[in-house]
Amino acid sequence: MNHRFERVAIVGAGLVGAGWAIVFARAGQSVSIYDAQYAARASVLDWIADSLSDMERSGLVRDVPAIMARITISDSLEDAVSEADYIQESVFERVDVKRAISQAIGAAMRADAIVGSSSSGIPASEFTSDVAKRERFIIAHPVNPPHLIPLVEIVPAPWTDPSIAPVLRDFMESAGQKPIVLSREIEGFVLNRLQGALLNEAWALFDAGIASAADIDRSVSDGLGMRWSFMGPFETIDLNAPGGVTDYAERLGQLYHSIAMERQHPERWSPELITRVAAERRDALPLEDLASRCGWRDRMLMALTAHRTMTNGDAGA
Repeated sequence: MNHRFERVAIVGAGLVGAGWAIVFARAGQSVSIYDAQYAARASVLDWIADSLSDMERSGLVRDVPAIMARITISDSLEDAVSEADYIQESVFERVDVKRAISQAIGAAMRADAIVGSSSSGIPASEFTSDVAKRERFIIAHPVNPPHLIPLVEIVPAPWTDPSIAPVLRDFMESAGQKPIVLSREIEGFVLNRLQGALLNEAWALFDAGIASAADIDRSVSDGLGMRWSFMGPFETIDLNAPGGVTDYAERLGQLYHSIAMERQHPERWSPELITRVAAERRDALPLEDLASRCGWRDRMLMALTAHRTMTNGDAGA
């Protein structure tokens, strides 16, 4: 097996694919980007250059021209993937779309290349079962934007070569990412199952009139999120009781069980409920201002990453 990742292909030039291009070019790989849409191929380099300039101002990268020089655009899928050591697929999140592109990649890739899919919750077994070289395919799900938030979920399909997950984990770490490896497929993987639990409770609290969307958001941004930006839930509770996690579980385990029992039959997010939440959000942030707020989010992430790097020696993004 080839363990040298010198040439990377990005398939899909949307925000996730473009972020991945930054990740790998920043780490020194030669990156080729392909998208079936000409407009996406034509505009992605400008977006990457602007993002890298913002990152340079935050002290997260140096020598933007050198990074940009490692990124090229391919006019065909075959040109992008045929000589790639690693291929990151980041197309639309739909089974039929991912199956079609995986079939095309499988037919054009080298026998020893690895393909990671950016799928955020669809297991690879749902779209690679009849793909050539299917044992080379695996989930490599990032958090958006991947060049600013380093987590990557690595999830093998039942037929994925067992040697690929540890190799890909090492590669992601060498590229500055923070990978986790799941032992087997599960719908939603880890990150979105955790996020989903919080989201479902947030929607339920809003629907019951307990608090506004803004105040529910504040309970995370100015409460839970302050700790969660540098430690996870198990470490959080381990530090929140004098006797550690065992003490915490004895003190509050019954409370959390009682809360969980209230949600035995969670409701779907109804159209009426979505409309109410959307109305509050659009009052706070008009739709035409959404893109500029995303830019603000990215700059905040850059500042947070720079701070983590300075204080903890954390490679961050």
